[in-house]
Amino acid sequence: MLGRSLACPLLTFDSQSRLSFSTPNIATATPNIAHLNVNFSGALPSHVNQGAWTSHFLCKKWIIHSSAQIGNLTLSDGDKKTWETCREALSAFEFSLKEKDKILGKAFGHVHSPYWGEERKQEVPKFEIVSDILDYLRGLGLSDDDLYKLVKKFPEVLGCSLEHDLRTNVQILEKDWGIKGKSLRNLLLRNPKVLGYNVDCKGDCMAQCTRCWVRF
Repeated sequence: MLGRSLACPLLTFDSQSRLSFSTPNIATATPNIAHLNVNFSGALPSHVNQGAWTSHFLCKKWIIHSSAQIGNLTLSDGDKKTWETCREALSAFEFSLKEKDKILGKAFGHVHSPYWGEERKQEVPKFEIVSDILDYLRGLGLSDDDLYKLVKKFPEVLGCSLEHDLRTNVQILEKDWGIKGKSLRNLLLRNPKVLGYNVDCKGDCMAQCTRCWVRF
């Protein structure tokens, strides 16, 4: 749905949880709806032309349902194809289209996640990155059913570094803690965030608790 092109208003979000529509300069559009703020109560501002709102309602509704989970995402045609390809990388699991978009959005900075804090910049996911991470996790003995649970619980794993996060942390778990095989599988299903730990404050807080080994 991200690749679909419609002559519809653009949906954006502001910090106060309001929906904001900006209408393109179309000959049939009325000046009064050039910029329309709609809150979730459903009430319309008094200056909105009711006829114009009715004529655009279906179009706006489609945008809300198709992109509400991924915020202010603007992609070129090439990036849309890349995004859609990454959806296919998740096709082995029973995620809905919205769930796939939310997973990719959280992993790559398009949906805010407390896990990343403010450090995660938006980027377009790459099929090779997503596929390589899933293949690596399969190699640890996780089934597709296991991966479904892990990714649903910790979608950010797809945005972690395979070399610097996942491989490094699995080695730490095996060498320092003796956790491998079935024990590793059980740990990852219980606490998949351990795959993304990259800080060890050793008791001296570094304010990066979501990615700190102190949580292990």
